[in-house]
Amino acid sequence: MARIEGVNLPARKRIEYGLTYVFGIGLKTSQDILNKLRIDFNKRVKDLTNDEVASIQKEVSQNYKAEGELRKEIMLNIRRLQEIGSYRGLRHKKGLPVRGQRTRTNARTRKGPRKAGSAIALKRAVTKK
Repeated sequence: MARIEGVNLPARKRIEYGLTYVFGIGLKTSQDILNKLRIDFNKRVKDLTNDEVASIQKEVSQNYKAEGELRKEIMLNIRRLQEIGSYRGLRHKKGLPVRGQRTRTNARTRKGPRKAGSAIALKRAVTKK
């Protein structure tokens, strides 16, 4: 089992796709790393030698931001936006969509489940004579 940047890569996957399990490494970056190290894309993670795993680990840690370092940088960027009081920072703080999406409908992923009773409160009680 290969362990890169603290992530266990799935043993049966091709290394090209296995590397994408590391946060911050996508398919293109994975291919670039393997081309640079001259490792075959079709090789399975379980078939890698210890030297190959070590060379991949060294390449990722030296030349790419991945996992904890990248997550930390993203959180610092969001915190900076909130502290300076920018529009984007306020949207992050309120848990609303940040990039201009509509919120009248949709946006359930950011806003979470509908609040109970909000639709009922808008309806008027019908009185009989």
